[in-house]
Amino acid sequence: MIKTEKLSKKFGKIKVLQEISLHLCRGQCVALIGPNGCGKTTLIKSILGMVVPSSGTIIVQDKNISNAWAYRKNIGYMPQIGRYPDNMTIGQIFDMMQDIRGEKAGLLDMDLYESFQMKELLNKRMGTLSGGTRQKVSACIAFMFKPEILILDEATAGLDPISTEILKEKIQRERANNKLIIITSHILSDLDELVSEIVYMEEGQLRFHKTIESLKAETETDKLGKAIAHIMLSSKTTVHA
Repeated sequence: MIKTEKLSKKFGKIKVLQEISLHLCRGQCVALIGPNGCGKTTLIKSILGMVVPSSGTIIVQDKNISNAWAYRKNIGYMPQIGRYPDNMTIGQIFDMMQDIRGEKAGLLDMDLYESFQMKELLNKRMGTLSGGTRQKVSACIAFMFKPEILILDEATAGLDPISTEILKEKIQRERANNKLIIITSHILSDLDELVSEIVYMEEGQLRFHKTIESLKAETETDKLGKAIAHIMLSSKTTVHA
């Protein structure tokens, strides 16, 4: 569903991505993880067409995205920090997004809108919202247009425990609907029950792409956080040896 082939990106002399080759399939929930500055955000923005790679190709649903834009209609994106005009209300933001996408209200996915009780907040201005409520707005928009691919960047950051569970249940339902979900998070415990595959990046390079079952079996651990810690410690030990 998404393929990257030898994808590289330089900012000046800095190599942010180094020949990243991935194949991500529908029906999977893929955790994209790694330390700060490892290239996750640049990879996501490259897939979204917000960053132009220095070399390599990106194929989404069997089409090369170079000099294209229509493919993005099939992607729902939830940014780590949603930036909206402070003077607009939540209701105006939703209306604006529907106008931009050309979607009719009856065709929208309103699950999160209803579960987060957004109707009660429609008159609140974006500039007055807490970080958690902004996250809810971003989540609603990401899922609202029934995309085949969902890219969720630090999706649970700032959400209260109940809202986190609501979002996680929605992610599980969408994966069951055979969609591809890519999710980043520094809270690895949030990913344990969600993800089926792990993509781990470090210093702009792809270190591994494994199923979560094989990763846990390989490290003889039962939690994603422990498995990643085991691999990182083993890597450092090997380097120092």
